[in-house]
Amino acid sequence: MKIRQALISVSDKRGAREFAQGLAAQGVKLLSTGGTARLLRDAGLAVSEIGDYTGFPEMLDGRVKTLHPKVHGGILARRDSPGQMAAIDRHGIPAIDLVCVNLYPFAAAVAKPGATLEEAIENIDIGGPAMLRSAAKNYAGVAVVADPDDYPALLDEMREGGGALTLATRFALARKAFTHTARYDGMIANWLTGLDAGVEAASGEAAPSPSIFPERLQLAFDRVEALRYGENSHQRAAFYRDAAPVAGGIAAHTQLQGKELSYNNIADADAAWECVKTFDAPACVIVKHANPCGAAIDASLPGAYEKAFKTDPASAFGGIVAFNSEVGADVVKAMSERKHFVEVLIAPAFTGEAKALLAAKANLRVLAVPLSRQLNALEFKRVGGGLLAQTADAFNVQADGLKVVTRRAPSARQVEDLVFANRVAKFVKSNAIVFCAGGMTLGIGAGQMSRVDSTRIAVMKARHAGLPLAASCVASDAFFPFRDGLDVLAEAGAQAVIQPGGSVRDEEVIAAADEHGIAMVFTGARHFRH
Repeated sequence: MKIRQALISVSDKRGAREFAQGLAAQGVKLLSTGGTARLLRDAGLAVSEIGDYTGFPEMLDGRVKTLHPKVHGGILARRDSPGQMAAIDRHGIPAIDLVCVNLYPFAAAVAKPGATLEEAIENIDIGGPAMLRSAAKNYAGVAVVADPDDYPALLDEMREGGGALTLATRFALARKAFTHTARYDGMIANWLTGLDAGVEAASGEAAPSPSIFPERLQLAFDRVEALRYGENSHQRAAFYRDAAPVAGGIAAHTQLQGKELSYNNIADADAAWECVKTFDAPACVIVKHANPCGAAIDASLPGAYEKAFKTDPASAFGGIVAFNSEVGADVVKAMSERKHFVEVLIAPAFTGEAKALLAAKANLRVLAVPLSRQLNALEFKRVGGGLLAQTADAFNVQADGLKVVTRRAPSARQVEDLVFANRVAKFVKSNAIVFCAGGMTLGIGAGQMSRVDSTRIAVMKARHAGLPLAASCVASDAFFPFRDGLDVLAEAGAQAVIQPGGSVRDEEVIAAADEHGIAMVFTGARHFRH
């Protein structure tokens, strides 16, 4: 299908002039609107403005300009229908073979401080989506372009194809256009249905803040890749990226080497990365089956790695290892000396020497992820026939936020370890118990139905690794419902405990801590992780 006439009307003008120049060079007639027409004229291009083309000027302050039969007739007429082609010919409507449109910047408008509902409404595009949908529906005879990034490839194809675009290309463009308009409408629907107040805000005052939980939630994700299988080999799976991903999430990774990532690799890599990036000091976190099996901070990355590995060397085998700063050759050598088999290695960056050493391990998946502490606005969990949504657990207790509830107060060093252990416990499946000392985990108990069992497992893990628990510090992700868990960790040698508090038996647990001579602090914030 040869392109003879194109309509270009864009709010995002990136590359629009060059695209129009490329079309004009191939003899394509240009139609345009308002600011786009001025841009093209200033570039020396011959362009017909829509008002002149239709014989009907823009009206209602630009609300109506392309909603005209001469526009939509030229787009929607089926090229394989003699009757429809005769109809547009009878009414003097030339065919429009290419529609290049992107939409009013609604998201930018509502993101401005003090944006009013009236401003939001005026930034809802009507003619643009109508043209995109018309062109996409008639992809058999019309090319629809919604993404400026597509301009160069389309011009190249036209040059090679004598001014034509293939049916396969037009179909791909149509799918992209329908996705574009669906997401645009979804964004508007999320914002409007999330408003806490109604139309009284239209008088000009600032619009009410939209709820983070709109009445009807529209989601948009892009498939990154199909995966070999899901959690198990009989399950199918794919990896999707948020249409507007947060900076520094695992979805922003660049794979530097290694085999394809699996479903479990990505899930575990996310758990390791989200944990390690919460620390300011050089840190290492090793994850196995979604739980940290070792975590540490140190003055150096090799030191942090050695400490994290010692927590549970058996579980670290085949795990995911994450660092929060650039990995050098010293880290890679430390891992090699340990003969540590790793599925995925993650860091913000790797030195050239580190990359050269890692290249010898051809199957090792090495991921570089930009370091950012930004979190997803919402977290989701699928349930049968529905979806749970919640804000991210962004709370990280600081030393000055601790409430001492026992006769004995923790030392400054113990406070550092308590804050560290609490940070790790946040990423351990509930019920979670974490023993630590000197900025390293000593024993981790995860995912048990009773807190006392998690405590016993953490003690068992530490003893199995030969790590002493005398004078250790302990974090619990939720309150101790009974004193039995406190008794177990005291018997193991713990000297300080951090927990949220809030149990009806808090006084009983505090009394047990005083009985054992243990310092206990409350954070007031639970960190369940299911």
